[in-house]
Amino acid sequence: MQARLQRRIQRYGWDLAASRYETLWEEALSEAHRRLLDLAVPARGDTVLDVACGAGVIALAAARQVGPEGRVLGIDIAERMVERATQRASDLGVANVAFARMDGERLDAPGGSFDVAYCALGLMYMPDPEQAMREIHRLLRPGGRVAIAVWGQRARCGWSPVFPIVDEEVASEVCPLFFQLGHAGMLDDLCARTGFIDAQEQRIDAVLDYTSGEDACDAAFVGGPVAMAWSRFDVPTRRRVQARYLRAIAPWRTGSGYRMPGEFVVAVARKPLR
Repeated sequence: MQARLQRRIQRYGWDLAASRYETLWEEALSEAHRRLLDLAVPARGDTVLDVACGAGVIALAAARQVGPEGRVLGIDIAERMVERATQRASDLGVANVAFARMDGERLDAPGGSFDVAYCALGLMYMPDPEQAMREIHRLLRPGGRVAIAVWGQRARCGWSPVFPIVDEEVASEVCPLFFQLGHAGMLDDLCARTGFIDAQEQRIDAVLDYTSGEDACDAAFVGGPVAMAWSRFDVPTRRRVQARYLRAIAPWRTGSGYRMPGEFVVAVARKPLR
C-alpha cells in the first residue's frame, strides 16, 4: 500500500472511530498504558511527548506526574481524536497538556525539547515506524527515554481475524504490517536502528472482555483500525463480515460474552548522552 494512502486511511478511519474508542478500547488497553507509564516515569517538571495519543490517556496521566511546572504535548494524526483529548483535558481541569494534529513521522517541534516520549499502540499504523522513531529520537534531549507499545503476535491476539475478513471486502489490505513489530526482538532492533540504547523489551498477556457479540463486533469494526472500511460497507456486507467475525472468535465465547486473548509488547530505551 502506498504510504500516502495508508496515512489517509488511518487519519480518517480514526476520526470515525473517535466517538466510540474510549468505551470500546480503553479498558482493554489499560494494562499496556499502565506498563508504559511504569517503564518511563516522568519526573516533576519534565516535558513529555505522547505520539499517537488517541483520546489522551497517556498524556493526561503524564501531565499529573510532571505537575504544573512540567508540560505535555500529545499528537495524533486524527483531528477528532485530538479534539476529544482536548475536551477531556478541559473537563478534568488539566492545564499543562496540549494536543495537536500531527503526523508521527513528521513531528513539528524543536529537536532536544522533551525528556520523555511515549507511543502507545501507534507504530503499527504508520507506513514507516523507523522514521517515526527517528523523529522521537530527534526530539528527545540527550539521556531522554522513550517507551513504546505494540500488539504482539497475530496468533496470540484473538481479535486478529478482523483484518483478513475486512481485506476480502476491500481493494487493498487495511493494515498490511500490523503484527510485524510484535515478533520477538523487533522492538529492541527498531530502537537500536534508530539510535537508542539500553532497550528492554517485555511481553504482556492480556484478556479482552466483551459482554456481547455486538460489543465485540463494535470494537473490531466501529471503534478500531478498520473503521474507515466499515463506514463504506452496505448493510448486507456488514452483516456478512459480522457473522464471519463471530464465527472466528467463537472459541472465546463465555455465556453471552467473550473473553479473547491478546498480547502486547512494550519496550523502553534511552537516547545516549552523546
